[in-house]
Amino acid sequence: MSLTRRTFLGSTALLSFGLLAGCVGDGGSDDGATTDDETTDEPTDTTDDLPDGNGTDDGTGGTRPSGGPGISLVGVDDDPDVPVEHEIEITEDLATEDHPPQVRITLTNTGDEVVEVGEGRTVFFQYVSDTTNDLIFLPADGEYPAEAGCWRLEDHIAVTEEYRILSLEPGESRSELLNLYGVAQSEDEEVSCLPVGEFRFEADFATGGLSGSADDDRREATWGFSLTLE
Repeated sequence: MSLTRRTFLGSTALLSFGLLAGCVGDGGSDDGATTDDETTDEPTDTTDDLPDGNGTDDGTGGTRPSGGPGISLVGVDDDPDVPVEHEIEITEDLATEDHPPQVRITLTNTGDEVVEVGEGRTVFFQYVSDTTNDLIFLPADGEYPAEAGCWRLEDHIAVTEEYRILSLEPGESRSELLNLYGVAQSEDEEVSCLPVGEFRFEADFATGGLSGSADDDRREATWGFSLTLE
């Protein structure tokens, strides 16, 4: 089925948030901890080295700094049959007072010709919520109505309804940093910060034939990933 501009935007959380009244958030864009333990002849209880008992196992035998929850990737889709490839990287795995969890989405033209991609924000998961509408990715360089440390939006984000087209040269890659927020809750819901559990994100996008070239060049695809907060 051909994806028109209207139905394409309506297929993601981008449009649903754009139609909600609320504040507008205008987007613009390793940590490491080492512990020197004193060597003694007596056995050392390493549990005393955890930060106030709130350290989180990082999966390599170490601990992440206190805070939370932290995000982990649990599944990434194979690349669809289009001339671009996605990559996701966790750049801030833990929610702290200074920043929410953060990822980097990279898009690469794997073909030997210039390729157009749209919609230009959705393809980078900007303003895209998970399938249960509990979480949303927002451009990392924006300011949004959310309490630091909690990272739950206090109001819905209004998004302009437009179709942006991105052009990539052969072999060219572009990246965007995204911060993860909890979606604003209604007044009759119990207010909480970032929820825990497993969440699925996916975005519909198109390549080729987007700015007047032959419709035969147009391809439509979906790509996504799953992550956990715990």
